[in-house]
Amino acid sequence: MTFNLESFIGEYVTKRNASMFKPDIEVNQKALSAAISGKSVLVIGGAGSIGSSFIRAILPFKPAELVVVDTNENALTELTRSLRSSAVLSSVVPDIYLPYPMDYSSVTFRRMFNHHKRSNGLRGFDIVANFSAHKHVRSEKDIYSVEALLRNNVISAKGLLDLLEQNPPEVYFCVSTDKAANPVNIMGASKRIMEDLIFSYSDVFPVKTARFANVAFSNGSLPAGFLDRINQRQPLSAPSDVKRYFVSPQESGQICMLSAMLGGNRNIFFPKLDEAQMTTFDKIAENLLTSMGYEIDYCSSDEEAIDKADKWTEGLPYPVHFSASDTSGEKAFEEFFVEGEAVDMERFSSLGVITDKQIPDRDKVIKLINTLDDAFESESCTKADIVKIIGQYLPNFEHIETGKSLDGKM
Repeated sequence: MTFNLESFIGEYVTKRNASMFKPDIEVNQKALSAAISGKSVLVIGGAGSIGSSFIRAILPFKPAELVVVDTNENALTELTRSLRSSAVLSSVVPDIYLPYPMDYSSVTFRRMFNHHKRSNGLRGFDIVANFSAHKHVRSEKDIYSVEALLRNNVISAKGLLDLLEQNPPEVYFCVSTDKAANPVNIMGASKRIMEDLIFSYSDVFPVKTARFANVAFSNGSLPAGFLDRINQRQPLSAPSDVKRYFVSPQESGQICMLSAMLGGNRNIFFPKLDEAQMTTFDKIAENLLTSMGYEIDYCSSDEEAIDKADKWTEGLPYPVHFSASDTSGEKAFEEFFVEGEAVDMERFSSLGVITDKQIPDRDKVIKLINTLDDAFESESCTKADIVKIIGQYLPNFEHIETGKSLDGKM
């Protein structure tokens, strides 16, 4: 059967025929063009799912320069091939297009940044968008994975902000997550701390962010894993009780563009989605297999599914195992804002905006970062110690610990 992933996402995951942000983009064409046209743009983490979608969203508005930084050299290569091969985008890739495989916390990045000159002669870039992040709940299995997560999402981010403070951009955007609202895992808590960190620099340059839902079939996501499992003739496994909001890959880049270019300083954008638009991962798996022409064999355990997949041939029902979630950090529901945050639901047709964020106490945030840094230097530091430190900074942080990690499941 012919299978089109984009059509599948629209029909079964987001349940939308077109981007939910299309009306707001059309209404704000002139404002978006004024904000992007002729500007130098730096996109960090630009080879990932959201970063590359952001690039595809801004290119039609003709930036003068595009510098893309990512540690994934292969993904950068594929991004370039994709842009150069696109009938829509190949003609609007700027003459100055530089994809760099490097770490944004490295001395090499700092040298590149400091040597780059804008059209006005100042160092740095007009627009800086940072998509470099650990985004998976599974990234908190032990003290080493927790350290890597917090260094990328928070500690190294401070170094970037210090660099920008010396060379202020017109706009700084950094992506957040719905899991930053009342976080129950370290990843979500890191993003909540990141919001405070970036906003503490907002008296020097404008800072914007967005909290949004799961990106359907993004790199490393469970739905993307379904396709990999099918290609490798391996069984599908998914939680049966985890409901989530989803946006399409295209929508993920568009919400970031709208937030970065149209948002006010310290605004947090989020999509207007209601509970009826949530879906479960097992339902996505079922619809995916059905759309690809497979019948489904519901197994009672991972082991049974693995055994049947090992013997599976075309024409047989496809083995799956769905079960209730029992791993650490899984939130029962998703939310984009919390009680006490002022929300403007009128400015955009498809977006809500959190508007009342004040400039956080930078000294307090830096003290937390230094405390985390010192803790990681101790050989006796544990994941529980880090949870305690974060809890002292975020009193509403209620970490869900079950002793089980997603890395222990299919």
